[in-house]
Amino acid sequence: MTTEETPVVEKAANFIRNIVTDDLKNGKHETIVTRFPPEPNGYLHIGHAKSICLNFGLARDFGGRCHLRFDDTNPTKEDIEYEDSIKENVKWLGFDWGQHMYYASDYFEKFYQYAVVLIEKGLAYVDSSTADEIRAMRGTLSEPGKESPYRNRSVAENVNLFARMRAGEFEDGSQVVRLKIDMASPNINLRDPVIYRIKKVDHHRTGDAWCIYPMYDYAHCISDAIEGITHSVCTLEFEDHRPLYDWVLDQLPVPCHPRQIEFARLNLNYTVMSKRKLLELVQEKLVDGWDDPRMPTLVGIRRRGFTPESIRAFCETIGVGKSDSLIDMSILEDAAREDLNLRAPRAMAVLRPLKVVIEGYPEGQTEEFEAANHPNNPEMGSRMVPFGKTVYIERDDFQEEPTKGFFRMAPGKEVRLRYAYIVKCESVVKNENGEVVEVRCSYDPGSRGGSAPDGRKIKGTIHWVSAEHAVSAEVRLYDRLFSTPNPGGKNEPDYRTSLNPNSIEVLSDCKLEPSLAAATQEDRFQFERLGYFCPDMKDSRPGALVFNRTATLRDSWNVKK
Repeated sequence: MTTEETPVVEKAANFIRNIVTDDLKNGKHETIVTRFPPEPNGYLHIGHAKSICLNFGLARDFGGRCHLRFDDTNPTKEDIEYEDSIKENVKWLGFDWGQHMYYASDYFEKFYQYAVVLIEKGLAYVDSSTADEIRAMRGTLSEPGKESPYRNRSVAENVNLFARMRAGEFEDGSQVVRLKIDMASPNINLRDPVIYRIKKVDHHRTGDAWCIYPMYDYAHCISDAIEGITHSVCTLEFEDHRPLYDWVLDQLPVPCHPRQIEFARLNLNYTVMSKRKLLELVQEKLVDGWDDPRMPTLVGIRRRGFTPESIRAFCETIGVGKSDSLIDMSILEDAAREDLNLRAPRAMAVLRPLKVVIEGYPEGQTEEFEAANHPNNPEMGSRMVPFGKTVYIERDDFQEEPTKGFFRMAPGKEVRLRYAYIVKCESVVKNENGEVVEVRCSYDPGSRGGSAPDGRKIKGTIHWVSAEHAVSAEVRLYDRLFSTPNPGGKNEPDYRTSLNPNSIEVLSDCKLEPSLAAATQEDRFQFERLGYFCPDMKDSRPGALVFNRTATLRDSWNVKK
């Protein structure tokens, strides 16, 4: 559904929504136009999801439109792979840009002509200083910068040099174009910022047509103006860049002057959100690629089993503010639980199998029991679960010497096999190391369905899988990627030192009820009593199932700590 077709819905108020509401009420704008402007130099992460939901959500709720614009001004770091992933993930989150997909590279000629305008007005110049010299002249937060010796070149000389830069006459790094603003400004961003540099590399869209490329601060504001953006919503680190954004637009004959508004970016604990650090994790093989389910990337979160609905709910829950804060990972996990609890059908799986032989049950007999797919949603229907003489239960559901309050399987105690029968542990079989490898139980034939014919109370109910009918699978239990809340914080110079060695546990030869053999990509299930799981999008296939744990049934992290 496009933003134009989506009905207006009421959302929690925030300062950006209030600004938009006032602008519409006062007649400043008739139609709201926002944009999501990713750089195609990496995979989107959960922080980008907040921006996507905010920008597309504003356009949807106020009957406007949101543009998807790729800020492809740095060809040395950009790739079509990233671009395709960005488009796929925006759509996965439930948003559609319709006909409004743009590229900064579409405006390269306009950027160039606008730069010529600035040069002709005496507001920009070509600087032949080296990068180190420019950096040294920039000054510090407490000291003003120094003017470049090339700052007062004539307009004619600057126009000529800029044309020769475009023609490829100079080597990389030998010339740049800078704005002529104020080298003594307390805002370092206004100290004659560079707006063009030479890069003799091909661009993935424009090929070798250009060897000069605009800087982000210059290209971004002009792109917004060309597209008629009304509200340019950025994260808080761009607040100090806003005077430059406004200065550039004030000097040029652009179609409009959008309003830049900054909001606090999403910072999530127990992970890292820096593109550089995420790239290092991938390149150093500390994770299994960008889509590793432990990564905060949207491809990783999706592979882990999070739904787009849960991500949108999470972004709505944390809200939009002006102050940076660290959001607890448990809020994201709770959003997944709340969503999956409603939508995920139930199934039985045994991750650490212990064999149980039911003595007295007829050899070779198979029964089927009807199991609800969801206890609170009859519309989700039911399935038939096979049962036989031998079943598997979770090893943790048996204790040879039960602790106080343990109501599951133990010698001499009765327990209910969910949907099936009441059984009683009569004996155990151990291996040469004294470990229990098999449990022998009797059963009550009159308790079919789990109810005792004489009305006796059975405290414990456990899940199981028929040994004869079980399908085997690998199950991956994921936990937080880092063991400290703020990896690489002030007391931890290298974020790698807090990588969680237990962030993944791989269990082989798990036993699943046979209905799960048909599970496909992006199916999601609640494995009863265990958590929420989904088939792995990369590795799972028929006959070789791999399931990822999305989340436990409840937050166990704080208990573990």
